[in-house]
Amino acid sequence: MATEESGALLVIIIDVNPVWWGSSSKRKERGTVTLPQCMDQVMVFVNSHQMASAHNQVAVIGSHANERKGASDKDQTEVLPCKPSDGKYEQFAKVQMDVTEELKDLLACNSVVSHTDTLLSGSLAMALCYIHRKDREAGVGERLQSRILVIKAAEDSASQYMNFMNVTFTAQKQNIVIDACILSKDSGLLQQACDITGGIYLKIPDIAGLLQYLLWVFLPPPSLRKNLVLPPPIQVDYRAACFCHRMLISVGYVCSVCLSIFCSFSPICSTCHTAFKIKAAPLKMKKKKKLKNAIAI
Repeated sequence: MATEESGALLVIIIDVNPVWWGSSSKRKERGTVTLPQCMDQVMVFVNSHQMASAHNQVAVIGSHANERKGASDKDQTEVLPCKPSDGKYEQFAKVQMDVTEELKDLLACNSVVSHTDTLLSGSLAMALCYIHRKDREAGVGERLQSRILVIKAAEDSASQYMNFMNVTFTAQKQNIVIDACILSKDSGLLQQACDITGGIYLKIPDIAGLLQYLLWVFLPPPSLRKNLVLPPPIQVDYRAACFCHRMLISVGYVCSVCLSIFCSFSPICSTCHTAFKIKAAPLKMKKKKKLKNAIAI
């Protein structure tokens, strides 16, 4: 567990893709929740993380289809000018107010969606930059125990494969754990990220019970998880996305120079423009037919 001097930093990335949340609310199936209801459960989880230690810090990043924005990366030691009327702890009230205002501004400024893909790789890169900034602001010899939790709703986008894997290996090098809580379909990219960084990947069966899974699985720090009974690890989908069509493939062609992956053979690599010389199979020489009645000279 994090020491009292350093504390733990938790960065939560929430998928606020309006296309997915809009279609989910229209289905009106049993167990579906709206984005405000989901945020209420996430804020309870955020408050629980802050109650674990007075030195714990939290940041929330909203991941939209058009952009990503930090929802609560302000100074958390700042005190509210007036006390909340409902008797809520001032620290919790300030974080909830910051998150609500920033998410409202994010959705209001992006009323028109240009594409349906969530900018997940950009949100992860923003989270790593925020963690690096907090590490530099810490005192000499102190290092925050940082981790990232991704709450994902929309489907994967194979076009972000390269950026996503670069961010994943950067997190692995910095010893930052990436956890994933999936609300809808499985994410092959997040499966790889959790397996590489040593995090937990969990697809919850019922979105209405999101808070229970957050408190049970993702609230304990990675140092305590080995002592808990958690969901067993899943089989990771390690398929890669080709560079030509951005499709996940199981078998393909790899450039020997830049390691780019292609689903079909090309004599010239489109990434590094290397030309390959393919040696053709040797031609078989036709055997001369022997004449039966050859005349000796």
